[in-house]
Amino acid sequence: MQKIIIDTNVLVSSLIQRNYPFSIVNFLITGNNLQLCISDALFLEYFEVLNRPKFSKFPEFTNNARALLVDIESKAIKFTPTKKLDIIKDVDDNKLLELAEVSHADFLITGNTNDFTMETFRSTRIVTPKQYWENHIPA
Repeated sequence: MQKIIIDTNVLVSSLIQRNYPFSIVNFLITGNNLQLCISDALFLEYFEVLNRPKFSKFPEFTNNARALLVDIESKAIKFTPTKKLDIIKDVDDNKLLELAEVSHADFLITGNTNDFTMETFRSTRIVTPKQYWENHIPA
């Protein structure tokens, strides 16, 4: 089973339009071939960002976000990072690398190519939603 980490920006995109992030999240929730890795810090970020009032302008965003958070909480495996990292210039994004290190995730999926300029971190490949969907989604 493939282990993945999904950056918050991918979840937001999945709830706004039907594109690569939507396809990945739908595959994650409905299938059995992916294992989502989260930490307390990442789940808290998911919760805080998906509940921002600015997203309520999108039809059904709030209801879909709540349902997605419930699915994530019930299906994801939680890891507790043991080491603080200071690699990414946006300090908040280091929590994703900390999670990648402890979970040994296969992929970190992010739309943030400005901060995640490396292709790998330890054994985790860092890819965009399009790269993941077109090249790495399990059959």
